[in-house]
Amino acid sequence: MSQQPSSSLPDSPSSPAAAEAAALAAIDALVTPLNRSDAPGMVIGIARHGRLLYRRAVGMASLEMGVANTPTTRMRIASTSKHFTAMAVLLLAEDGLLDVDDAVQKHLPEMPQLSANGPTLRHLLTHTSGWRGHDELWAIAHGLTFTRPGPGLPSMARQSELNFEPGTQMVYSNGGYFLLAKIVERVSGQSFNDFLKARLFGPLGMPDTASVVSDLDVVPGLAGQYLPAPGGGWQRGVYPCELDGGGSLVSTVDDMLRWQAHMRSSEKIVGSARSWALLSEPTTLSSGSKVTYGFGLARHPYRGVEIVHHAGAVLGAQSQMLSVPAHGLDIIVMVNGAPVAPSPLALKVVELLLGDALEPHEVRPLASAFPTLIGQRYHAPSTGSLIGFADVGGKLGMSWQAGAPKPMHQGEGKLWLGLQDLPVNDLVLDAGDIDPQRAPDTLVLHEGGQPRRFERMGETVPDVATLAEQLCGDYTSADLDATAQMALVDGRLLLTVQGRHGQHACALTPVSADVMTLTSTDPVLSQMGNSLLNVERKAGRVVGLRLDTLRTRNIHLVRQEPRA
Repeated sequence: MSQQPSSSLPDSPSSPAAAEAAALAAIDALVTPLNRSDAPGMVIGIARHGRLLYRRAVGMASLEMGVANTPTTRMRIASTSKHFTAMAVLLLAEDGLLDVDDAVQKHLPEMPQLSANGPTLRHLLTHTSGWRGHDELWAIAHGLTFTRPGPGLPSMARQSELNFEPGTQMVYSNGGYFLLAKIVERVSGQSFNDFLKARLFGPLGMPDTASVVSDLDVVPGLAGQYLPAPGGGWQRGVYPCELDGGGSLVSTVDDMLRWQAHMRSSEKIVGSARSWALLSEPTTLSSGSKVTYGFGLARHPYRGVEIVHHAGAVLGAQSQMLSVPAHGLDIIVMVNGAPVAPSPLALKVVELLLGDALEPHEVRPLASAFPTLIGQRYHAPSTGSLIGFADVGGKLGMSWQAGAPKPMHQGEGKLWLGLQDLPVNDLVLDAGDIDPQRAPDTLVLHEGGQPRRFERMGETVPDVATLAEQLCGDYTSADLDATAQMALVDGRLLLTVQGRHGQHACALTPVSADVMTLTSTDPVLSQMGNSLLNVERKAGRVVGLRLDTLRTRNIHLVRQEPRA
């Protein structure tokens, strides 16, 4: 169903009520094509100053049983869960039971001390801890092999190094919020779900919201999660490992709109106003660079208005929660497999309802203005990072760590990608360093305010047969608790990592003799982007590999000497 505003008097074509009705009709036109009886769908809710404007469910909650989504269907909100976890930590801080500047080891003594600078709970909350996430570690070693809750904490305690020094950078980490959920349990003496119900969901009247750790759990009223099957039709989306803290919440449109209204309200039922403000307060890195992410929420301008939001995605479910505080506008979109991206849809709702209050769209730099960059790749010897440039629909696009290129921003003599483009630090170039007549041999990219020197890579790529002679063999990784094998299979190099419970194979594409991109052979994981491999040599011989994903860096694979 959809709910439209009502009025006792006819509206003139230019009245606010008529404009609102026209905007809601346009929103309904975007949602209606997703209302199918043979496909999963979504639910959406929109309120303004607490007044419900639109509430509709489309598509199927259960394809197997022929059950349609309704406005009261529960769905996973995935990473939108994170600021709930942050608020749980802040409530314990208000109780005097912890401090956000406590070292992680104070509450989780089994975690190793990998830096003199922490990490602290604050670092976990702001994704600046540098700790590798349990879910990424699992996927690298096991692919999508399912595990029941249990291996997450030991896998993070097994790490011998961090992604980076705490506080120096931001890299989005589900693992950091997984650790926070464990800390909430240790400090409160309750399960994570029981604590949230007692301190947040109960007092705020959110009866249909809960923390559900595993996709195997049966939950009344919860929509199924679906992915397109490779041969057509649908398959279940099952997240392979623990979700608590980083993406475990299920909720409904009504509960989420109630939560957003309370978040904006000056009258707080639970928690102090200061704690609620911290959720979206920007983070300052050690370089002085600011990140528009706080304790589980992002806050930044969009076309001249400030938005507060967080998106989420797991296998078969996506979400976006977005508020425009100055206009009292709250939006929640939850998807269980429909072919729609919730974040762009939520922004489209903002544009339709706030039209005249918004500034024009940002003008992105044209690819034609930087012709010498297109097709070039640059590598940072100090970190192993890789950037590349491409024409993305006529705009200048930059890729990071072998990922898909994203259109860049331009202003004040700078070119950059921000947090809303990639879940990492701002990546900033000085536009003055780029010669329109000749590709520069080096570029200085500021990553989280830290300058990194990148060198242009040659266009000649070694052939796979030559690389196979150098790379093929057995490797091991203590941090992954896994072995790996490099082999030439049907003319392509494959790296197969074998964990204790499953394996994950990736195909290599050489960029140079020592830098390669990795693409998963799993059709689901391959859609999530590439990884990067840097080769370690000693006296010209390959002695190891360093593997980077978007959120995990510098995983060491040590080459094993063949036995005589």
